[in-house]
Amino acid sequence: MKQLSQPLFDQPSAQFGFFNKLLAFDGGYIWVANPINNTVTKLQASNGTVVGTYNVGDSPSGIAFDGTHIWVANYSSDNVTKLKASDGSAVGTYGIGYHPTGIAFDGTCIWVANHSGNIIKLRADGTVAGTYWVGYYQQGLAFDGTHIWVAVNGSDAVVKLRASDGFVLGTYNVATYPMGVVFDGNHIWVADLNSNSVIKLKASDGSEVGRWLVGNEPQGLAFDGINVWVANLGSGTVSKL
Repeated sequence: MKQLSQPLFDQPSAQFGFFNKLLAFDGGYIWVANPINNTVTKLQASNGTVVGTYNVGDSPSGIAFDGTHIWVANYSSDNVTKLKASDGSAVGTYGIGYHPTGIAFDGTCIWVANHSGNIIKLRADGTVAGTYWVGYYQQGLAFDGTHIWVAVNGSDAVVKLRASDGFVLGTYNVATYPMGVVFDGNHIWVADLNSNSVIKLKASDGSEVGRWLVGNEPQGLAFDGINVWVANLGSGTVSKL
């Protein structure tokens, strides 16, 4: 596995905050959440042309695609906005926990991480399908095909839940300040802000496979089908593993 330690982008660190949480791909377009102006922008994936910009809640901090709609977690307004992916029109806004952060789709339901201690599972109509205690100050979310993985700052752990019923299958204290989480098809990767490292876990049992130093204060992760990309908040760089 090759790590690129040099900066890949010479941009302010704010450009890369919530790397895996502020972007979503709907099959043809890239959606970008804009926390500064409370909007999301739709871009053509082929050439980056802006198709539209749409108002959501305050400080959007997470975004996900469910096959038809875009879901946006609005950190400061404590709600989630549902938009039609076809035209960006608002379908509904749903109150959800305290300071929602990460958001993920499991093939049926939307999961929302927040700072209240309970992770929230929503049906397609925005009604609550389940509320499950995992710990305070949740951050990134990932779905591995069967399970939901959530980074929990309050307990310095990554928690694995069964997506069908929210049952906690494991709590893994592998990081001192876990932030982003991503699934690569076999493993779960965790960005640890305090140790400037990324940790690779077996999705089957949460055991650690290895860890790699990256830039300062890694926060977000993304998987491109081959490599894991890491957004380093403190150094304003991106590392490729």
